Amino acid sequence: MDPNQEMPLVSTKHGNEEAISWVSVCPRGLWRVQQRQIHKSISNHDAGMHQCPRMGSICQVRIHLQTGTGADQCVVPDEGGQRCTQSLEAHSEDTAFTRCLSAVLQVPLSQWTTVRMGEGQCDITEACLERMNCGDKCEIQLSPLVYSEVNAESDQPFNVTVELGTFTPGKESWELSSEEKMDWVRSLKNRGTVWFRSGDMWGAADSYSRALKLLITLYGLIKVAKTQEQASEGIQSPSESLVPSAKEYNTIKAELHSNLSLCQIKLKQPERAKVSASKATELDPGGAKAWYRLGQACQMLNELEESKRAFKKLLEIQPDSSAAIKALKDVAIKEKETNKALAHRLSKMFS
Repeated sequence: MDPNQEMPLVSTKHGNEEAISWVSVCPRGLWRVQQRQIHKSISNHDAGMHQCPRMGSICQVRIHLQTGTGADQCVVPDEGGQRCTQSLEAHSEDTAFTRCLSAVLQVPLSQWTTVRMGEGQCDITEACLERMNCGDKCEIQLSPLVYSEVNAESDQPFNVTVELGTFTPGKESWELSSEEKMDWVRSLKNRGTVWFRSGDMWGAADSYSRALKLLITLYGLIKVAKTQEQASEGIQSPSESLVPSAKEYNTIKAELHSNLSLCQIKLKQPERAKVSASKATELDPGGAKAWYRLGQACQMLNELEESKRAFKKLLEIQPDSSAAIKALKDVAIKEKETNKALAHRLSKMFS
């Protein structure tokens, strides 16, 4: 399972209320979420989805842990991850706070705090807020998609109540200008790197995936701008200069795919890592890191010939790469072991 894979919403009836189920990302992995509306503000009852928080909205949120669930350690961030609630205007530029690797939800309990939609600080909270209006409350039940023996005590289903206070206006992705989209892409890319360095592979992969999804929406504009630039002999209009060049677009996209492939390798997802690294090498054939990650993914899949080709390509780009030389030696050792095991099985068959 991969954080950049779209998870379908499943609607069911819970009494007279509609319950929605999906899978969300947190630093602890993938958790199944079931959301049920328990209080809808009368003033917003007929407001419609356009009144819900959207990308860039700064939301006041309060989350209560329902008693008897025994999941406090799973929910509350460590002390460094908490912060005091301030006015929404104070967080209009940057509302990021430290994610906690041992937490499922990434906001303090029983107090008003702020979340900026689109940043991926807490995928679960954002997904709930996308369907809420001011004053709404919902109940969510969380359960791990895969139980871990290491976290057997804390990986238990639990319930929380999510309350939305106020929020600032935001935009859907298709309403953003090309300049705004690029700002978001760069911000998410940087945020993914920060989370990767902190050891949060799920958060990093989620950020790189979000950045890629936004970047891809610019492809049509870039093609038009490139055609117009060629027709006008390289002269760009002021509006076109806000769109990244085809070269810059490919470079950023290749870096995002390459970074995502590294996260997928760390998350033991070699099939997806291979796909991501392959896309990166196609976009930027001179990208050494992407070739190395492609070789790693193929090696994990026991596709040794493809792995060798990737590492040899890396040596063409960086002849003195000690990592590529060592990787080729490791592949050769693995080939010998594989051939030896195969010869042993064949000898048993015909003896």
